[in-house]
Amino acid sequence: MRRLLVLGDSLTFYGPVRGELLDEPRLYANVAAAALSTPDAPVAADIVARVGWTARDVWWAMTRDPQVYSVHLPRASAVLLAVGGMDYLPTAAPTWLREGIRYLRPPAVRRVVRAAYRRVQPAVAPVTPWRGLPQHLTDSYLDRCVGGVRYFHPGVPVIGMIPPEHRAVAYGGVPRGHRAAVAAAVAWGARAGVPMLDFNPLVNANVAAGRANPDGMHFGWESHAEIGCALAAVVREAWTAG
Repeated sequence: MRRLLVLGDSLTFYGPVRGELLDEPRLYANVAAAALSTPDAPVAADIVARVGWTARDVWWAMTRDPQVYSVHLPRASAVLLAVGGMDYLPTAAPTWLREGIRYLRPPAVRRVVRAAYRRVQPAVAPVTPWRGLPQHLTDSYLDRCVGGVRYFHPGVPVIGMIPPEHRAVAYGGVPRGHRAAVAAAVAWGARAGVPMLDFNPLVNANVAAGRANPDGMHFGWESHAEIGCALAAVVREAWTAG
């Protein structure tokens, strides 16, 4: 059986209401697998993702998680690096400091600091100098991911993602940095020889029209369906060319 491995962030497993179980058939990875399947040659999807993951987190998963490097990657017939959407998001504090909030003790202090961060974040998002991951690091970690797949699993196609816009209140409701992130993703894909799936025409109109998750970031089922069909077409083309 062929398997499609999707390494990404919460956009891979959130629907219009909440995070879903990974076997939810309406998630775009499962839609793509169903579209690629035939009665004689079924295709299954494997999703490895967490909320807020950037390209760096995917690289860490590929190299530090034995379930990924010993199970998912060896059996993958195609790999989608579905990251970049969190990388460009503006943040009120450097990532190392923001991620460190979870380690604060006692719990009452942690809750106060986290609540303060969430109050400040929307106001600071339009002007902060920090983003989830600097673009040069996004590119560097994506290079490592692609290099690892090509070295250890030659012939397995790797696909990248052009990140979509958002309308998230938590980030000021404005997709600051999105245009630069799109340009960088297109340029990286050309340099790395990786076909890039453009999420924008499949997502942005639905998000802007309110036909998605009320958080202004995650997709509705309409977008999941469209992304899944588009992803299946890219994977099918890669398998045919290979």
